[in-house]
Amino acid sequence: MKAMQLDQPGPVESHPLKLVDIETPEPGPNDLLVHVKTCGVCHTDLHIVEGDLELPHLPTVPGHEIVGIVEKVGRGVTRFQVGARVGIPWLHESCGECHYCGEGKENLCTNISFTGLHVDGGFEEYTLVGEEFAYSIPSAFDDTTAAPLLCAGVVGYRALRLSNIKPGQKLGMYGFGASAHIVIQIARYWDCRVYVFTRSERHRQMARSLGASWAESAEDDPGVLMDSSIIFAPAGELVPKALNGLESGGMLVLGGIHMTTIPQMPYDLLWHERSIQSVANSTRRDVVDFLQVAAEVPVTTQVETYPLERANEALGRLKEGMVNGAAVLAVG
Repeated sequence: MKAMQLDQPGPVESHPLKLVDIETPEPGPNDLLVHVKTCGVCHTDLHIVEGDLELPHLPTVPGHEIVGIVEKVGRGVTRFQVGARVGIPWLHESCGECHYCGEGKENLCTNISFTGLHVDGGFEEYTLVGEEFAYSIPSAFDDTTAAPLLCAGVVGYRALRLSNIKPGQKLGMYGFGASAHIVIQIARYWDCRVYVFTRSERHRQMARSLGASWAESAEDDPGVLMDSSIIFAPAGELVPKALNGLESGGMLVLGGIHMTTIPQMPYDLLWHERSIQSVANSTRRDVVDFLQVAAEVPVTTQVETYPLERANEALGRLKEGMVNGAAVLAVG
């Protein structure tokens, strides 16, 4: 089968992903073999390819926003049949035995594994997933528009819930990429007022078209304080700015798996019970709840599509902030 494989991390401009032929895997007793139709291109994929994250092994195949068709099932599988359409997100497997798993916090599992990091992901024609970590995709979404829901949507939704935002309140968003353009639709569905801080005028226009009350840069003053804010951009220097724009008792959520260094800042920015909350991965419950809400809204994902062999190009556009919405590989 064809795959875009990473043998050695490096700047995406050097095209570190190579198109190779590798063996199609066989499913274990509780696995699904999925024929990949589409796979979203995520900032986490960029961090993997460029070596920002510690890689458990090489070579590896990135990609964790996967939509595909079940090609073959293991002998113990009961939840899905051949021909079913499924989604595969970042969370590949949790142990089910540690105290985090016991408390429903499997995103913090002490023996966790991730799709496209610990196991080969969706930048290939076929991939494996345990049946308990695969999800039915609502019919409201086709293969291409569904792909960004599996990480940008799910993790963004977890960030939104952790922000404690309430209907009618003011939500700040810093950065307006794949996650933000999904989250704003849910926030507006919840009757929140959304203020977007982004450098790109194209992204500002998109934010306004999706219902933002205000959209300018992080250097600009919206004239009001936020009840909650989410930073989607992996830029630590935004943390003091976002805290400075919060109401007393406000929550600032950091929505990325990787972020540049947060600068030293005065304690006054945290005073009056402002809080900072990071987001670590997501749970299976997050995926189920989010897909239900996304279908209710219904969420519309704006995508740019690329063939599998142009994965480096898609990652490069993502790095430069050129993608309006989400990038998706058409694999199958």
